[in-house]
Parts: sequence; C-alpha cells; structure tokens
Amino acid sequence: MLTLSEIIIYPVKSLGGIPVSSAMITSRGLQHDRRWVLCDENNVFITQRNFNKMTLLKTCLVDDGFEISHSKNNSVLKIPFEINEGRLEKVKIWSDDCEAYAASSEINKWFSDALETTCKLFYMPDLSSRMTKKKSSQKVSPVSFADGYPYLIIGQSSLDDLNKRLQHPVPMNRFRPNFVFTGGQPYEEDLFDALKIGEVIFRGVKPCERCVIPTIDQATAKTGKEPSATLSTYRSVNNAIHFGMNLIGEPSSGIIKNGDAISVISRKDSLF
Repeated sequence: MLTLSEIIIYPVKSLGGIPVSSAMITSRGLQHDRRWVLCDENNVFITQRNFNKMTLLKTCLVDDGFEISHSKNNSVLKIPFEINEGRLEKVKIWSDDCEAYAASSEINKWFSDALETTCKLFYMPDLSSRMTKKKSSQKVSPVSFADGYPYLIIGQSSLDDLNKRLQHPVPMNRFRPNFVFTGGQPYEEDLFDALKIGEVIFRGVKPCERCVIPTIDQATAKTGKEPSATLSTYRSVNNAIHFGMNLIGEPSSGIIKNGDAISVISRKDSLF
C-alpha cells in the first residue's frame, strides 16, 4: 500500500520548503507553491544553483502570508500570499518569458542584503501564462515558477535505498519534492503513468533530472560531491542523474492530505 506521508510547498522558488498537512490543488500546482521568484538585475531568475546562500533563508506560513527568516542574522521579512497590482514586468525562467508583479523596494532591499547581490522578488498572478513543455503524447499543463512541471513525487523507499549506499545519509529536503510517499519498492515512482492521490488524478511526465542542488546542505549551504556522486553510479541515463518523478495534474481541483492512499492506475513500460 502506498500512502502520502509528506506534502511540501515552496512559496519562493529555491528557498526553504514548508511541510503542510493538507494542500489545495490549483490549475498550476499546489496552492502558494512557487508563485514567487527571485531575479537578478536583468529579471532573469536565480536559484541555489548559482546562489547557495539561498538555503539560509527559511520560510514559514503565517495567517495572511509567509515569513522569510535569515538563519545567520535573525532578520525576518513578511510576504503576502499574492499581489495583484503595480506594473507587470517580463521575467525569464529558463526559456520562458512570464509576466509578473515586482515586490516593493523594501522587500527587494531585504533580499539583496541577505544574498549580498542585487535582486528583485516577483509574483506570478493568475493572468500570467506559462505552460509545461510537451513530452511525447502528454498534454501541456499550466505551471508556476517551478523548473518544468507542477509537482515532484519521491518514494521514501527510494531515499532509504540511496542512504544505504552513502557514508553520510542525506535528508529528503536535498531533493525538494512536493509529495513523499511510504510503501512500495525503491524507485517505484519511476514507472508511475497515472495515479490517484485522495480523489485527485496525476500523470507521470518524466523522471526528474537532477542538477547540483542535491549536493547543497540545506541547513548550512555547504556543498559537496554527494549524493550525486553515488547516484551517478546507478541512476544515470544519457549522462543525466534521475531521482523522483515529475507530475502534472488532471484539469480539476481538490484537496489532498497526509495519510491519503495513493492508487497507481497505470504504469509505464520503461523509465524513458
């Protein structure tokens, strides 16, 4: 039996995740997930890949938004769940240009000081359109500022298997999933084609290609070679390391919660 054991949202792309007991499914992902993004002076998105200090900015929910705290200097910044006023600007995330509202100068100064680089925070409103890339016969789907797809799922058994191979085990937060499940075999998610979590249907799109972020300690921002070095010995295909499965949701809404049963409706024939 497969059971949903963790739900994590990331209000600001590449900052700390927030475990939640339940979450609402929206047209472009979990509610409040990666609707905000930090950009450089040219409105190009930035992540832990080039600014590992972003791991030191932790996020928590409050009644009408969320708070960002800096683990080194104890300063705290409050961000609303959304803004829908001001001047729309173009921001670039990978090959996509999206319209977004810029945060206030005070908010941007806080982030610039915290990361020691000039940057701006942007919010993706509902009127902004960004779609997933078409993968074989899979339909495209709306997506927030996530790298490519609205959801990422990883089995706890997969992490447990990896950690058995490592001298120093790593936590799940290295891989930044939205969903974690218990039960099943290691890497069972590789072949998810269609699955149901609670009453919501999801489709497996493609295994998640891993960048350098799993090598960054999310508590200290220190970098190393693991777990990527070990993963490359048995989870590499076409020179890319894979861990976790990208998902899109069916065009419907719903609420999922920890403890929901996961039913696998259909499985893929192969990893690719």
